[in-house]
Amino acid sequence: MSTQKLVQTGVNGLDEILNGGLPSDRLYLVDGDPGAGKTTLGLQFLMAGVANDEKVLYVTLSETKKEVEAVAHSHGWDISKIAIFELRSATELEVDNQNTFFHPSEIELGETTKAILDVVKKINPSRVVFDSLSELRLLARESLRYRRQILALKQYFVGKNTTVLLLDDRTSDVGDLDLHSLVHGVIRLEQLAPEYGANRRRMRILKLRGVSFRGGYHDFVLKRGGILIFPRLVASDHETTTETSLLKSGVSQLDQLLGGGIDRGSSTLLMGPAGAGKSTVALQYASAAAKNGEKAAIFSFDEGKRSLLKRAQSMGIDVASYIEKGTITLQQIDPAELSPGEFVSLVCDAVEKQNARVVIIDSLNGYINAMPEERFLIIQMHELLSYLNQRGVATFMIVAQHGLIGSNMNSPVDVSYLADTVLLMRFFESAGEVHKAISTLKRRSGVHEKSIREITFSNKGIQVGEPLKHFRGILTGVPDFVRNEPPESRF
Repeated sequence: MSTQKLVQTGVNGLDEILNGGLPSDRLYLVDGDPGAGKTTLGLQFLMAGVANDEKVLYVTLSETKKEVEAVAHSHGWDISKIAIFELRSATELEVDNQNTFFHPSEIELGETTKAILDVVKKINPSRVVFDSLSELRLLARESLRYRRQILALKQYFVGKNTTVLLLDDRTSDVGDLDLHSLVHGVIRLEQLAPEYGANRRRMRILKLRGVSFRGGYHDFVLKRGGILIFPRLVASDHETTTETSLLKSGVSQLDQLLGGGIDRGSSTLLMGPAGAGKSTVALQYASAAAKNGEKAAIFSFDEGKRSLLKRAQSMGIDVASYIEKGTITLQQIDPAELSPGEFVSLVCDAVEKQNARVVIIDSLNGYINAMPEERFLIIQMHELLSYLNQRGVATFMIVAQHGLIGSNMNSPVDVSYLADTVLLMRFFESAGEVHKAISTLKRRSGVHEKSIREITFSNKGIQVGEPLKHFRGILTGVPDFVRNEPPESRF
């Protein structure tokens, strides 16, 4: 690991990805398509320097000073302490060129570079941003001359205690990696346009010499106040909390069905058709935890806050009062406006900043169906569940299966292998009425009941009945009534 001094970028999340910041006194490339957020990142980098009482310089080669100030104003920033040099200023050095408008291609590259370096020499900044290199590329006209010019810039800043960001809009030919080979590190910003919903942005570190960093893609958003990056979650980077106690639901028969309760530091999958009561069972656990003074976080993709609170109240589950007290937090998620990385960040904040001990994701259907173009959501979910388990959190995931009744019911996604406990809920017909049943299919950490029990919901809450031993074929939806009880299993 490098022991060189690190420079914090001022971009939320980026320093975490870089394990502290960028090595100082080096040249770095930030490339990306127009609109990806390069200018905003550059200004944030300089604002961080201003906050440390450093001298900083912004060299704008493609925009005017007023345009740069407009970008800063849109974020609510005061950049009066940032020295700004315009490309047009190079023409002011020549008396014959005053009051004349020149296209960048009409200005000699050597004169432009000299003007820039004169300003650098005068200000002696510790941070410099060049925006953007496409103008220098046009002035150079030839790739060899352009490479020599960038190399000259690099050699000039050696030993001057200056950290430089070079912004590039990737207008060069595909495969032109000359610039990548010259700089110390490369940060790439990307903007994606899904078929539905808001634009998605992501970044990754392509290169960083001699320094360990978190690789892969990291989602980020560009909003008022700057760029906010959500570092890719790596569960192994977080400490493990040992939890041995059980989370009780407050319904004795339900706890009995699960062999005593839900293990903390485990994930529970509630599967069944829509309307079977999966969300209500999860709310019961959140309410029971809140009653004991623990905090719970609910992330609702499908149901609105008003509808959820009304349903909970009708079932005698006091969620609203716990929300007012801050013991339960309820966030209604709009997945069309949210990237997977941002959602993971919300969950992690609930655990680390709000100390949530119970997390409910309702439901995975809404999460996955709203992001059909995201190819690795299941892998991300695996990493998230591993993280939550290590932090001793009891996690509840809800999946609505296709269909309402019958044995041939499918799930939109198979995450049962990720869950430590699986609860299955079903509708079944009996005596001309529709009833609901619940059973435990899986529990990794211990024994559980094999029986199927009837579950009912009323204004008195959740009631779980005795094992349905007089029925056969409940999971098919149309069971047979068996008069005599079956013999006890020998296993």
